[in-house]
Order: sequence, then structure tokens, then C-alpha cells
Amino acid sequence: MASTIPDPHRSTRGERREEPSPGGRTGRVEAHGIDHIPEHERHGRPRQLFSVWAAANVNYLSLVIGGALILMGLTLWQALAVIVVGNLFWVLTGVLSIPGPAAGAPSEVITRAMFGIRGNRVNNAVVGWLVSVCYFALNLAAAATAAFSLVERAGITTTTGVKAVVVLVIAVLTLTIGVYGHATIMKLYFPITLALAAVFAVVAAGVLRHTDFGYAPAEPLGGSALWAALLAGVTLVASGPLSYTTSADFSRYLPRRTSPRAIIGWTALGGFLPSVVVCSLGALAATAVDMTDPQSGLRTILPGWFEPVFLLALVLGTIAINALTAYSAGLALQAVGIRVRRSLSVIADGVAAVSLTLYGLLVSDFLDTVSNVLQLTVVLLGPAVAVYATDILLRRNRYDGTALVDESPGSPFWYTAGVNTAGVLALTGGVTAAALCVNTLYTGPVARALDGLDLALPAGLAVSSSLYALLWRRNSVRPAPSR
Repeated sequence: MASTIPDPHRSTRGERREEPSPGGRTGRVEAHGIDHIPEHERHGRPRQLFSVWAAANVNYLSLVIGGALILMGLTLWQALAVIVVGNLFWVLTGVLSIPGPAAGAPSEVITRAMFGIRGNRVNNAVVGWLVSVCYFALNLAAAATAAFSLVERAGITTTTGVKAVVVLVIAVLTLTIGVYGHATIMKLYFPITLALAAVFAVVAAGVLRHTDFGYAPAEPLGGSALWAALLAGVTLVASGPLSYTTSADFSRYLPRRTSPRAIIGWTALGGFLPSVVVCSLGALAATAVDMTDPQSGLRTILPGWFEPVFLLALVLGTIAINALTAYSAGLALQAVGIRVRRSLSVIADGVAAVSLTLYGLLVSDFLDTVSNVLQLTVVLLGPAVAVYATDILLRRNRYDGTALVDESPGSPFWYTAGVNTAGVLALTGGVTAAALCVNTLYTGPVARALDGLDLALPAGLAVSSSLYALLWRRNSVRPAPSR
């Protein structure tokens, strides 16, 4: 199929065709899309995954989330506990990484084992592409806000035209990394991690000097109101790691026999540590300054000379996270069945996200609506992650990469008319259970009966995982886990 072959290599008659290096070469556009990566093209070590995830999680939104927990009415120590618990979901992100080397394929292809060839196209269109583009737009808007402050410090009035140019410049930098792909990401993200760590070390020093470690709200929460805030906080923090259902995209170039424990460990640690640190800094800062406007609030406790450096770091961190998002969204667009090169699909994703961002920033408050809607993404992402993780455990991480890229009716993953009913029913059941328990933009009947407790995350995880395990074992026509 055209959507599953690699981008073509140019060669001339008589010239020896050169095999692409793993993930391409730094400074060259990655050749592979959603096709299978042969074993001879794979190399690297799992510890490289640490910097990939670390660089992507030293970002502005993590700082905002930490401050939001205090604004929700939690004490400092309650907020810090919520941050740790919510970020433990990075272990699931690590688990979803291990099929990458086993199959030599990205997550967008591996999930054909759960949903079937045709069913997975719908899954990629919604979970893979639509959610990714919305996150891209929100992160881009956050980076643009920091960049607007930099432009104003330079004495330039941020007119509508200037704002549009700033958004486009940030998007171009982001998409360039996404287009060049895997090798460029692996090369760039280690120095980015070091640079961001240095900047946030200075931020930490400034914040800790002003933190009120005995902080408690004027009217402490208690009873059901406290539990509602704690559960909402965990869900808010966990939405970050749960959004990375595509973590195998960045591990698939590792050799097949790479230790699954090492992959889980380095991925989870790379996401967990920076997320905990940056979210905690947001919570600590909120005990001393008003974090409803984090940039203005932090300006009062950070050195004046440091503000431009801090704003640049916020933009850089957002570029890092959005480059990963754009990369995976490009693969998702291919997996939907659109016949386009990976490099062009990344650009198409960027155009959609930039359009959404510009509309939200310059025309209306649309991004506010998108932001609220994304709080509900846990209703979809929780069950999707649970089905994926359960399949990995049931198959013992044995996936046949060459069979997974076969989209014909003869494929072992064609199931019934291209749909695996076990995966579809489990996902539907989990989403339904989560929707009944949610208390965000609306209050579901279960949440209403429990005085506002939002159990959408645990309910979605438990129901979808249990249903999939039950249906998978009863499915006598499921394909063999490996050839």
C-alpha cells in the first residue's frame, strides 16, 4: 500500500543505492514512515529515550498545571502529592514504548492488532490525529504568549500582523524538527534537555526563596469537596502522560532484543522527573504569587535580567514537545490511509494546528473552548491506553511487524471485515463508563450521585482493560502473536 512504504530515495543509474541509516541522518529528512523498520537499520540504546521525553516535559503548561492545583484550593503538600501520583502514569507511557522494537513499527501500526486494519483507521483519526492537532494548537498558543512578551521587550508593538508572524516562526521551527524526523530528534533533544535544566535550576532557586512551605488556603477543603479536588488534580496531571499513546514511535529504531525493562524505565523516568519538578515549581510559586498569570507572577520573584532567558526557555520547551506531537500526528495521518509522504503529512498537521491557533488567538476565544474540551480527553485516552497496555501484556509483547504492515484482507489482523470487535467493544465500553463518571464541562450521573467525584479516569481504565482481556481470550480467530 502506498501509505505504508517509506519515502523514496533518490538515486541515479549506475549509482549504488545507499541504505538509509537508522531513522535517517541528522540534517536529512527521515526516509521511513509507517513501514516496517528492518533489523539491520536499527541501533541505539534505550537511555537515549530519557532526553527525548525530558526535553518535551520541561514546558510552560506543566508550570501552569502546578499553579492550578493551588488555585483549586489544595494545600501545598496535597498539591505535591497529586503531582507525584498523577505523574506515575508515565509508567504506562513506558509500557506502550516496548512494542516499538518488538514490531519495528510505530504505535499507529501496532494498534492494528487491537482494532483491526479498518477499525484502527478510525482510532488513528480521532486518538492519533485530532487530539494531537488540538494539543499542538494549545501548546503553540502557550509558546506564542511567551514570545509576544519577548517581542514587546524588544520595543515592537504586538499588532495582529506581528502576532501572526510570531506564531508562524515558532511553527516553522517546530515542523522542521518533525519533518527531519527521528535522527534529528535524537540528536537535538539531549542538548535541549541540558539547556532547559539549567534555566529551570535558576527558576527553582528564585521560587524556593519565596515559597511558603506552610501554605494552606483561607478556607481549606474537606469531605467530598476535598476528594473531588484531589481526583480532578490527578486527572489533570495524568492527562499529560496519557496523551502519549504513540511512545513506540520513538523507540521503534532500537534493536529488537533491547531490554523492555530498560525501555520502560528510561521512558518513564524521562517523563516523570521533569514533569514532577516543573509542576512542583508551579505549585510552590503559587504559594507566593498569583499564578493565574504565570508570566507576570514569576516576574516578581525572578531576577530582571533572567526574564528574557526564561521566556526563551518556555518557547524552546514548547517547540520540543510540539515536534514530537507533529511527528506522531504525521504518522497517524498516514495510518488513516491518506497516501502521502511522512514529511508532507507532518506539514499538513502543522497547517491545521497553526490555523486553529491563529483563529483562537486573533479572532475569538475558540482556544478556551478547546482547552476545556481537552480536559475531557482523558475520557477517550484513558480507555485507549488501557486497551493498548492490556494487549501488550496478553501477547507478551510479541508482535509481527511484517504482518502488521499488511493491509490486505489476507492480513492476520484483518479480523472481521477489517475490524477487531474485541478492541472496539472494549474501547466503547471504557469510554462510556468514563463519560458517565466525568465532572468537567458537564456532570455525569455517577459523578452527580457521588457529590461531584470525578472517577472518569479509574473507571475508563478498569472497564476497558477488563472487557478487552475477557473478549480477547474468547476470540478464537485472533492472529498468532508472532511469525
